Amino acid sequence: MKFGVIVFPGSNCDHDCFYVIKDVLKQQVQYIWHKGINLSGFDCILLPGGFSYGDYLRTGAIAKFSPVMKAIEDFAKKGKTVIGICNGFQILLEAGLLPGAMMRNKGLHFICKYVYLNTENNNTRFTSACKKNQVLKIPIAHNEGNYYIDQKGLEDLKKNKQIIFRYSNADGAISDEANPNGAIYNIAGIVNKQGNVLGMMPHPERSSEKELLSEDGFLIFKSMLTWLKQNK
Repeated sequence: MKFGVIVFPGSNCDHDCFYVIKDVLKQQVQYIWHKGINLSGFDCILLPGGFSYGDYLRTGAIAKFSPVMKAIEDFAKKGKTVIGICNGFQILLEAGLLPGAMMRNKGLHFICKYVYLNTENNNTRFTSACKKNQVLKIPIAHNEGNYYIDQKGLEDLKKNKQIIFRYSNADGAISDEANPNGAIYNIAGIVNKQGNVLGMMPHPERSSEKELLSEDGFLIFKSMLTWLKQNK
């Protein structure tokens, strides 16, 4: 399988994603500069975390105009696999590839720590290696991770089973206390209606080896690889 990692000016988790795919997942991977427009030959595209364009306007608001985003839109329309992590999730929202918007954290502070996620839907190409309601320990590192969508949009997400991860405690219980940023309905990750585009605020690439105190994030990469091999 061939993975592509998009590099925007200000990306800082691109090397982390590259490393996990190449050295942990043992798959072919290539960096793609944000001005690239040719995604032929790739099976999966990753938009990594970081501070695209310095987040000087609004997170992801400038990156959505990068030439590669039109190519990613076409890639996604073909049912190909796309995952946006942290800043990548923000970019997917700004580009309209996922519904909703991202706001400042409820405490108006940057948060960097491990959190727990309840796997709401394990019947996806991103979570098939997880059990239903499995609790994952994965770190967050963001200033604007307060996911918002209006009530109708939220009901649509629920009805279509697009909510993939919700912030929880270590036992999987959903509560305000377990919500680090104020995200509506404790949402930490969603997919589009077609199920081929995932956006998540936590960083699975930072929890894919035992040396990082958690290997739970690797389940997401493992799920994607399994699906890609079965659907090549």
